[in-house]
Parts: sequence; C-alpha cells; structure tokens
Amino acid sequence: MEHTQSSPLWRRTATAAACAAVLGVGAAVAPAVAGAALSFKSGLRDFTPTAAGPFDGASAKLTLVGTDATQAVFVVHGVDPAVAGRTFGAHLHAGPCVAGNGAAALGHYNHSTTAPPTVNDQTEIWLDVTINDGGNGQSMARVDWAPAAGPRSVVIHANPTAADGTAGARLACLPVEW
Repeated sequence: MEHTQSSPLWRRTATAAACAAVLGVGAAVAPAVAGAALSFKSGLRDFTPTAAGPFDGASAKLTLVGTDATQAVFVVHGVDPAVAGRTFGAHLHAGPCVAGNGAAALGHYNHSTTAPPTVNDQTEIWLDVTINDGGNGQSMARVDWAPAAGPRSVVIHANPTAADGTAGARLACLPVEW
C-alpha cells in the first residue's frame, strides 16, 4: 500500500495547483481547502473472497486534503466492466479494512455531536462511485471537518447511498490509516 503525506500533522498550506497535482486531477476540480494531503492506494480487500464480485482484482486510491475542512477524492480502477453504469455506495468507515471481515470496518465514520448521531453527507464522508465502460470510477466529497487519525477504511457497498446512509451489503474496502 502506498501512503504519502505532504507534511507532518497536516500543517503545511497547499495551493490549489499543488492539490490538483496530488489528486491527479485538473485545476477545475482542485479543492479550495488549504492544508496537507494524505494519499492511500492499494488493491481492494474482498469481503467475500469465496464468491466472485465486480471488485475482484480492482484497486483504489483515496486522497484527503485539508485541516479544518476536508476534500476527499476516491478513484477505483479495474472493476468488472459488466457493471458499467452502476453506482455503488462508498463511505469512510470508523474501523480497519480486513479482507473477509466486513464487520471489522465498523460503522460509518460520523462527525455528528448529537445522540443519536445525525446521518447525512455533511456528518459522514460519502463517496458513491459510478463505474464507466472501462471499469473505472471516481467521486469527490467535501465536509467542514477533518476525520481523526486511526485505522480507517473506505467500504464499497452493493447499492447507492440512500438518504438514511444505508447502501446495502459490504463488497470490498480500501485500507486507510494516518
């Protein structure tokens, strides 16, 4: 797994052009968030290794940019092109990514301070991805907070994210830890 960090503890200010370079995207989609970048890239871990699925052999990259606010960019490659046009829910989860063990990822990472927690795209990082004909997809999300350090995962679900945050079965995950 590749893990790069442009500065210790997310403290260095990055320009929009530098963010675009780190994210591998054009300046038109570069985040307006000042801060350092974290990037995680590896093959996806399969939650059901004994059954064939569209994410078998696929890889993904998550880039997080920001300090007080966070811009997240999620890119997947090598997905089975048979699912082209289909949208899969994807979210930052509070636990680690463990192959064969979807429960280890715990629930969605939620920044809400209410009890029960408020669930929406501003209290959680939702990264639903639609797969194209080439087996690739990407998404972006922006929240006005930064997730705490720890072992985390981006979990890809079987369905698009519903208004209540549900997205069906857990299919695969990308490990992320900082």
